[in-house]
Amino acid sequence: MTTGEIPEYTTDAFFGLEDRWLPTADGELTHYHEAGEGTPILFLHGSGTGVTAAANWWLNLPDLARHGRCVAVDSIGYGQTVVAPGTAYGIREWGRHALRVLDALGIGKTWIVGNSIGGWVALQLALDAPERILGIVSMGTGGAKKTAALAGHAKPELSPAGIRRTLEQFVVDKELVTDELVELRYQAAMNDSASSRLEEVVTARDRDRDALPLDLAALAHVDIPVMLIHGTQDVVIPVSRTWELLHALPNADAHLFSRCGHWSQVERAEEFNELVGQYLRRHSGR
Repeated sequence: MTTGEIPEYTTDAFFGLEDRWLPTADGELTHYHEAGEGTPILFLHGSGTGVTAAANWWLNLPDLARHGRCVAVDSIGYGQTVVAPGTAYGIREWGRHALRVLDALGIGKTWIVGNSIGGWVALQLALDAPERILGIVSMGTGGAKKTAALAGHAKPELSPAGIRRTLEQFVVDKELVTDELVELRYQAAMNDSASSRLEEVVTARDRDRDALPLDLAALAHVDIPVMLIHGTQDVVIPVSRTWELLHALPNADAHLFSRCGHWSQVERAEEFNELVGQYLRRHSGR
């Protein structure tokens, strides 16, 4: 594919989201979905096997679009976003990509809704580029040093069986992990460089767990509204992580979902959308 050429790819109708493409750097073409208008809300997905923006946010964008301009991106190294040769990955690199998306869309400041590593990226951006962030909603937030609880998340396998194992880690209700969802997530993640990209992004993520964990002392100076959301049965990121961040962030609120794992935006989608919508209205004046 030549630089700037739109890939021949269409997100499956199951997800109900239209494809958009945006040049964000030389040789870089970002794949994203957009809905709604008004206050910008940038959605950053997690790092589970086969993750894409659509497969992370399909139950949330249509509802939350009532509260602002929702933009959900495939971060570099994931999904259908085209990256330039030699692209580096890591927490700050994913944050810089998010800023390039905002710049290309003409967005000065935004809310960020981030899941897992997406929440980690959001909070690191609040430290590195606070002038760009209106507020953050983060679920099952990453950014802690590697622990035994993260060991099972460290060696993903890009196959239908591997994706099923990952998704079953994410939820309490295993019936949510249907054959159709597994296959769609697998197909959405595949392209000509999927296997090599997976190894690179996982290596970068795990490197930064030790090299760039969130600085709790620095977070004490983050002066924006933050909502922390966690499932009490999360086996990927323990719920104690939210308690730790709640004590570090001066303007943080928290909500815990019972009988819920790491994927609260899917497992408790209706309640999640209501909670986040109310929070955005309260803090955005909408």
